[in-house]
Amino acid sequence: MLLAKDRYIPLCFTTAHRKVINENGRLREELDDMTSLTALLSKWPLVRQISGRKDGTGLEAMSEKTRAMHARTDDAQVARSICPYCGVGCGQLIYHKDGKLISIEGDPESPISQGNLCPKGAASYQLLTHSRRETKMKYRAPCAKKWTEISLDRAMDMVADRIWESRKRTFVKFAAANPSAGGQIDGSNVNHTTAICHLGGATLDNEENYLIKKLFTAGLGMVCVSNQARI
Repeated sequence: MLLAKDRYIPLCFTTAHRKVINENGRLREELDDMTSLTALLSKWPLVRQISGRKDGTGLEAMSEKTRAMHARTDDAQVARSICPYCGVGCGQLIYHKDGKLISIEGDPESPISQGNLCPKGAASYQLLTHSRRETKMKYRAPCAKKWTEISLDRAMDMVADRIWESRKRTFVKFAAANPSAGGQIDGSNVNHTTAICHLGGATLDNEENYLIKKLFTAGLGMVCVSNQARI
């Protein structure tokens, strides 16, 4: 009950405030409380679904928290790339912000994959950001039990030295005239080595494959030059 101007006004609800101002002002305050209660209930997805007779599959099922959520890629920059795994060449969208990788998703404009990625392609983000991913060169010396970190320059020099040493040791200039000839000079000129092979990546373009073929076949004499895509 509310006392105003010496008369009682029945109310169908009570409020938390007990301050009496006047009849109109008090009623307005009570109505404001009821309006706020209605607004509060309207935020409940279940109430919206019942009052609007919706099936709960549209916007009426979204809470205020859900409406305020945004994708982490909303304000990120995007670059197009190719999945590094097999030779299919599925398109990927690389989302990055402030020099940090945000997400990797399928490119819907790719004529090959049309936005789809296989489980390996979908895990590209984890491949690049996993905490256990090795980011430094490691070397285990013969008979050693532990790996030691070395610089990239030293690792490249070690690989180059081993390739050149293997080539010198196994290089064949002339083929044998017959299986029992032992490689006499009267055989055909082959200039190759079978001790080294090269396996190219599936995402290499035509120009890179051309240079690799020239270097490893004509330059070093490798016979076995293959590509990941063929495997």
